[in-house]
Amino acid sequence: MLFKKTVSTLLLSAACVSIAQAEVKIGVITSSSGPLALVGLPQKNSIALLPAKAGDQDVTYIALDDASDPTASVKALKKLISEDNVDAIIGPSGSPNAMGVIQFAAEAGVPLLAPVGTASVVLPMSNDKKWVFKTTQNDELIAKALFQSMGKKGVKTLGFIGTADPYGENWAKVVATLAAEHNIKLVATERFQRQDTSVTGQSLKVLSLRPDAVLIAAPGSAAVMPQTTLYDQGYRGQIYQSHGAALPDFLKLGGKKVEGTILAASLMLVLDEIPDSNPSKKVASAYVAAYEKLNGSKPATFGANTYDAALLLEKAIPIAAARAKPGTPEFRSALRDALEQSHELAGTQGVFNMTPEDHSGFDERGRELIQVKNGTWSPIKPE
Repeated sequence: MLFKKTVSTLLLSAACVSIAQAEVKIGVITSSSGPLALVGLPQKNSIALLPAKAGDQDVTYIALDDASDPTASVKALKKLISEDNVDAIIGPSGSPNAMGVIQFAAEAGVPLLAPVGTASVVLPMSNDKKWVFKTTQNDELIAKALFQSMGKKGVKTLGFIGTADPYGENWAKVVATLAAEHNIKLVATERFQRQDTSVTGQSLKVLSLRPDAVLIAAPGSAAVMPQTTLYDQGYRGQIYQSHGAALPDFLKLGGKKVEGTILAASLMLVLDEIPDSNPSKKVASAYVAAYEKLNGSKPATFGANTYDAALLLEKAIPIAAARAKPGTPEFRSALRDALEQSHELAGTQGVFNMTPEDHSGFDERGRELIQVKNGTWSPIKPE
């Protein structure tokens, strides 16, 4: 009788240990090939740096490339859910790609951590979007800093050129609202496709209206062509860019034609100029150093968005594991709840404070006003 009781106790203990140490599977969808590769490659190259443990749980990452194709993003997400039984997904890289998978992630009850630009993945909040958490600054937070700069510079008229996709569409809405609030006349709103090889027509329309400044909203390499085209056509007004331009290749591809550009973006661009008191500096510095050691180059901020997603999961997984076993619907639901309660979590881009209404969670600590000077990023000091 004593032997049976001892065996039962051992089996129960083993079962508890098995549950506590169950593996958590995280899917990662990146656009590491195709038109979005400048965004997706630093994300793919960051996967090896993501934490392999979260509390007592081992964490495994399953990476797929959607080749920048929104249809492939859906296929990848469905595979990760149905075949790999993942507990959460980081990705996809592009705004249109992310918008296209939200419904399927929500239907499956799998949290989606979207490292994309457009706030449309989390706003307005809905039953589907409650499963989505955004690891980049919302458009409005970035745009407010740009319009504050415009006010100081006395900008009265503004032209806008943005991509014809969810990223550009949401920026167009935000710009129209803020322009009205700041008594700035929006004289032109032009759109283009990311894969376009020319924006001559759009830029000529903007140029003909002689705005004091032009704001370009496009992610990755797509941010370069509208600005270089305007420069070639003789425009010398102030150019503003969204955080979609925050990558080294913007400087390399644009050269002297992007000199003087103002954007609001991650502290990572000017990390050496950030005071040690900033709660994100230590995290960002560690990530940049590890990425550079592994890949031989500094990361674009897009890679850091994937890294921050894993930091959010690292904090949330032990909380969810206390309620349910990984690999179950109950665990995924608990994981969603834990992510929504993320509080004062310092990432590479800023500090996360999630709420049921705000699934991005950044405040002003998540942005720096920056200008391109002498071919590099330079912080604009507050006056």
